Amino acid sequence: MSMARARSSAAALRDPAGPAGPREMPAELAEAAFDLFSERGVRNVHLDEVAARAGVTKGSLYWHYDSKKALLEAACLHYYRTWQRRIHAEVRGRADPLERLEGAIRFSVRSCLLDERNRVFSTEVFAMSLHDTDLRRGWAQFYDTVREFYVGLFEAARAAGRLDTGDPRGAVNLMLHCFEGIKQRASFEPEILSQGEAIVRQLMGILLGPGRPRGKK
Repeated sequence: MSMARARSSAAALRDPAGPAGPREMPAELAEAAFDLFSERGVRNVHLDEVAARAGVTKGSLYWHYDSKKALLEAACLHYYRTWQRRIHAEVRGRADPLERLEGAIRFSVRSCLLDERNRVFSTEVFAMSLHDTDLRRGWAQFYDTVREFYVGLFEAARAAGRLDTGDPRGAVNLMLHCFEGIKQRASFEPEILSQGEAIVRQLMGILLGPGRPRGKK
């Protein structure tokens, strides 16, 4: 998979298009790769195992992805797309903008920290990206979409009079820094994940800062 194609796919995540259409073989292979990578680690998975999980021949796999790195990039895009689709669905039914913001935080804690598969996969990819420019670029683009999504939720809450604070982007950046720090700590101190609700409150506290929530209009 070319990085130009990966960048195009990542950009498309900014505006999820609702329910997906019929699944195609590349998507099936990317999902199978994600499943195996998250269960056993990227370095411990062979391409023939991905083909077997997806129910195709190794030749069919190579027709779509000519290397393990290309398949890993596809698995990353599967992770990015799935996360974006699910968080948009999580907040879509909430009328109050402050509740949408808190719902997004709660979903992020549940899906990125408490879900072991997602946490392990994203932590490993993050580590690998330190020495891989392509992975790092894709990860950075995903973070950009996440940050802009949260900034949008924050600004909507402020515009509705539900928050009163001067720097939404700074607050979101600080919250995301802390979130990633908790994820890294969980690799060595898994017991902190038992405090899921406390983590939600702490992250919301960072976003609210001195701008405490106002009553509903």
